[in-house]
Amino acid sequence: MYVCSCFGVTEDQVREHAAAGACTPRQIASACKAGTDCGSCVRRIQGILGRGSCPRRAALERGEPALTAEAAQPAAPQEAAPQEPAPNPPAPRPVTLPVPSVARAAAA
Repeated sequence: MYVCSCFGVTEDQVREHAAAGACTPRQIASACKAGTDCGSCVRRIQGILGRGSCPRRAALERGEPALTAEAAQPAAPQEAAPQEPAPNPPAPRPVTLPVPSVARAAAA
């Protein structure tokens, strides 16, 4: 049965994403967009997820880290290709401001 009619997401798809580690409606939305348009399916997604069905939450309750070692480590930086230096920008043009004449200043 469809949970999200906006994006055609079924209950089985939500359960698959939950089994893969999605614990919240926001994580389900990141995986398949369900709940990101009209939002009417969010409560249904919450019902499917239930309480305590999250492997991350269970790991935290056991005192274990919620993220695996692979997910916790940042990706190795990739070597950047050598870049040519940017050309020098043109020099700014000088700005000249009008100087009030002494005669006009004295008359004012």
